[in-house]
Order: sequence, then C-alpha cells, then structure tokens
Amino acid sequence: MSLTSNAINFHNPVLESKQDQPDAIRIPDRIELRPSPRSRQGSPSHSPRLGPSRFMNGEKSGSSFVGAQLLGKLWGGGEKQSKKLRRKGGRLWYQKKRVKGLVLVIALVGLFFLVDWFMLLRLQDHRVEPHNGPSKNSSSVSVQGKVKKPSKRKKQYNGIYGRMLALAAHALAEGQNKREPKDLWQEPVVPASAWRPCADQRNWEPNDGKNGYIMITANGGMNQQRVAVCNAVVVARLLNATLVVPKFMYSSVWKDVSQFSDIYQEEHFINYLTPDIRIVKELPEELKSLDLEAIGSVVTDVDIRKESKPSFYLKNILPILLQKRVVHFVGFGNRLAFDPIPFQLQRLRCRCNFHALKFVPKIQGTAALLLQRLHQNAAKPGTLDHYLVGPHAVSAMIARGDRSVKASRYLSLHLRFEIDMVAHSLCEFGGGEEERRELETYRQIHFSALTELQNTEKLPSPEMLRSEGLCPLTPEEAVLMLAALGFNRKTHIYVAGAQIYGGTARLAALRSLYPNLVTKENLLSAEELEPFRNFSSQLAALDFIACTAADAFAMTDSGSQLSSLVSGYRIYYGGGRMPTIRPNKRRLATIFLKNNTIEWKVFEQRVRKAVRQTKHVQSRPKARSVYRYPRCRECMCLTD
Repeated sequence: MSLTSNAINFHNPVLESKQDQPDAIRIPDRIELRPSPRSRQGSPSHSPRLGPSRFMNGEKSGSSFVGAQLLGKLWGGGEKQSKKLRRKGGRLWYQKKRVKGLVLVIALVGLFFLVDWFMLLRLQDHRVEPHNGPSKNSSSVSVQGKVKKPSKRKKQYNGIYGRMLALAAHALAEGQNKREPKDLWQEPVVPASAWRPCADQRNWEPNDGKNGYIMITANGGMNQQRVAVCNAVVVARLLNATLVVPKFMYSSVWKDVSQFSDIYQEEHFINYLTPDIRIVKELPEELKSLDLEAIGSVVTDVDIRKESKPSFYLKNILPILLQKRVVHFVGFGNRLAFDPIPFQLQRLRCRCNFHALKFVPKIQGTAALLLQRLHQNAAKPGTLDHYLVGPHAVSAMIARGDRSVKASRYLSLHLRFEIDMVAHSLCEFGGGEEERRELETYRQIHFSALTELQNTEKLPSPEMLRSEGLCPLTPEEAVLMLAALGFNRKTHIYVAGAQIYGGTARLAALRSLYPNLVTKENLLSAEELEPFRNFSSQLAALDFIACTAADAFAMTDSGSQLSSLVSGYRIYYGGGRMPTIRPNKRRLATIFLKNNTIEWKVFEQRVRKAVRQTKHVQSRPKARSVYRYPRCRECMCLTD
C-alpha cells in the first residue's frame, strides 16, 4: 500500500514512514534537559516524532565529545613530554616555545568545541533547525527575531514564501500575453481516449437477498459516505442479502443532518441496481423492534479491519446474518479491499459509483447555475454536465440564450485546507505557538484516538511528514505551483472546499496573483445558497460537480476523497479530454525547501517536471481504488 493513499484513514503513512525515514531527522531530544515553553511543545507528548535513535544528530554533538577526548590525550602527552625534557635537561629554548604554542592551539580548539556545543543546545531550545526540511521555512517567522512577540498570523502567511510570491507575480505580469504551455488543458489524448466506460454491462442474474438484511450507517463527509455506500452494495451482493437504503451518521465535525435521499435520487438508486441486488427502504415490521446491539447484530469499524477481503465477510459476517437475519454496519469506512475481489463484484462497485448515484434535482439545478456562470458564453453544455446535472444543463443553456462570444474555460482547485484536515495531518503550517495550541485543542475534541496515539507512540515529526509528502499544500504553495506550471494571470479559478483554515487572509496570495478567483459563495446569490445552509454534505456536492466539470482540475492533497472521486469521474466520462493535475508532494517539498535561494526559472522547470511525471495514462495499480483509477477491465473497456 502506498504512503500517500494511507494518509487519509488515520494516516497509516504516519506509522509506515518510520521505515522510510532518513538516518538523521532533527536535532536530538536532549532539548528536554533545558525545559522551556517551546522545548516542551516539541516534546513527544505534544509533537509526533520518531524514535530516539532517529533523533540523534551525531555529527556535531559526537564531534564535540571526540574533540574533548582528543584534547585530553594531547594535553596529557604534552605534560609527559615536557617532564621528559626537564629530566634530560637538554632541549633548546625554542623547542619549549613550540610546545607552549601547541598547547595554546589545542586549548583554543577545545574552547571552540565547547562554544559550539553550547550554541547547539541553545539552538535546540528554540527549535531552530536550519537546512532540515521545508517546514522550517514554515516556522521561519519565529527564527527571524520574533520569538517573544510573534507577529500576527496574517503576516506570517506571506512571510513564508514572500520572496517566491514576488517572483511569481513578476513572472505572471511579464507573461500575460504569452501562450500557455500546450499540455496545461490537455491529457495525452490518444492513450487516454482508448478507454471507454462499460461498468453498466452486467453478466449475472439478480440477487434475491434471501439471507437477511444489511443496514449501513456511513460516517464522514459526503465523499466518504459515497464510498461506504458502494462498498455496502458489493457486500450485500456477496452475502446474498437485501440492502436497506443507507443512513448517514451525524458528525460533530461536519454537523450535517442530511440523509441519503437529501443528496441522491433514492428511486433511481433502487431501480438501477435492482438487476444486481434487492434494495428496500426500511426493515420489515418483525425486525424493526429488535435491539440490534443487544443481539449482537451491530458491527463497527473496530470489528472489521481496514480493506478486509471478501473471505472475511463470508467467514465472519455471513453466520451472524443467517442467525440474526440482520446486520448493521456502523461507520464502514474503507472496510472492503480492492484486491483480490471477483471481477463482477468489482464492476458492481464501479456501476454504483458512476451510474447509480445521481444527485437530487435540488442539487442538480443549483449546480447547473454554477456551471453556467463558470462557463461564461458557452454555446453548449460541457462534456460532463449531462452526467452531473442531467436535464438541468440544457435548461440552463436555453435560459441563458445564444451568445457568439467565445466561451471561457476554468480551472478548479481543491484546497483541502480545512481545520479538520490540517489538524489530522499532524503537520505545521507557519502559525507558530498559537497554531500548535489551536490544532492540539481541536485534535483533543474531534480526534481523541489520534491524541492518545501522540501520547503513547513516538510518531514522525512535522518536518518528516512534510518531507514525505504527507502534508496538504498550503494556499501559498498551491498558487506557486499554478504559476510555475504556466497558468496565466487571467485564468478563471474555482476554489473548492469548506472554510479554509486561516480564513480569507490565507487566500490573499492566491487572489493577488489570480484576480479571477471565485467560489460558490461568489457565484451564487444568498437566496440561491439559502436551501443549503447548515448542510455541509450538500454544499460539498456543489463543489464535487464544479470540480468534475472543470476544463482542468488541480488537487492539492492526492489522498483526499473528493479529489480521488473527482479525478476518477473525469477519467471515466472524460473521454481523454479532462486533464487532472496531481502534484507529487514529496518532490514539491524538496523544491519548496529551496524557496529562499532558488531562481524562478529553475523553480518553474522543476515544478513542471514533477507534475508532468504524474500525467501519464496508466491502468489501475494493484490494490488501488477503482473510484480513483477506473482504467481497469472491471470498470472501463480498452478499445483497439
């Protein structure tokens, strides 16, 4: 399993990265011998890090110790030699002078090592780690003489990449009238267009569902719930069970009471999958009165390993189903493996995601208005509009009327930089002590299991996580990437995401370089958004549609469920004409590390190379998600 793909669910990469870490990660943990507010903040109980043996920075502290030993030996040797000379009484005066000079030099060298050792301890106390990783740049504000009185967060955001943002602004101003690189708005058309959708093809008889009923209460946001629903459909077919229309769990993070029928067309879902499984809206009356927890029919994520194989369900869940007549899955986040799994079951997974789940007319209608305003002056609906908003796409075009002006194209950017993602990543983003306290408090409330792990395990440091590409890109890093790729200043950019951590100040750099930046809140009126207030999953559906229909889509966190589902949908229905920018964050982290010295041309070349390597057309890698990589025989067919 890849490092990146594990970053989502409890961030197993955090643990796996222990195996891939370099020998020297950061300054030794002897910092705890001189306690201070900053050193305590960097201790294991507050900040994840690797084991002690990985912390030891032996080059400097070890050299001081060796230097002291050598000094003692040299000093002792000098005394013995002078005694021997006195006993013999036969040495010249200038030779005595040489010995004294040698002793003086040795003493100076020893003093140098002593001062070096002392200064190293002082640097450790203040967590100053020059040349150690990109995140040092993110905390460089405190290094620049502002330790006691850190500046306001708004100033820190630009302070991290101030030099690079200025170079980007200059490059964009100079290149306003230049042509953009050809591959910005294109995929490798020939190999990409060779794949066509075919998950709607069936080769089996309907399932009678006679073994019992499967209920599911899916957790997470809209995108996690979508994955859970399709996995439950597959399990129902596997166990020959009847699926009850899924329920969605209320979350203290998302604070949304939306249920399945508030987001997806329930009747279409039932009817489309009828040839595959039996689906009912409720349990039969004789089973409604059962206390499912008391009879042992409730199965939580604690009971099922992540990405369990079909054999697990046949061995452990089917006996409960046959005995109790009903099984209730609670959570069900990523609890079904992608490999090995029978061909037709994998195809059913794709059929559910790409065909059976259609948004309700309320969402489709508002999303059609959103797309109409994004695709200004378009004479016809976009490539994916029909699949996303159905007949509302045509209605919006008719209402807008005929226009002869050239249609505008837009780039959608998913900034996965909400506070839940920022806190769960265990990374640092340049906000200093105030940021660390705020995110730690959030983790204690919403991610108690993660907080407990921090207190009991020695996890990788924020620097290590960033160097491994496990931190979401900040808005500043995202805009630098877009400018380096060659998107000109006039590019229309739609920013998806909920409330960005840091507020509007965090988007200042993005807006200053790309003034044609919009969100759904800018494009839709207060009246049009009113039906979606306090329904984060329904708002996420609008973002899903706007990102999927875009002429180009750029993600900042490849492990995000929305980014994965959007990129997969664009592959499945895009016909090889819907490019997606998937940054390699590990490579970008190495490039951003040099932000204080690198020249813009060099930065531009390296970023383009890092992103170009991710744009090649590939079949689904083994054990990877079919929702993200649908180019496989189960989901799509390869034409000659």
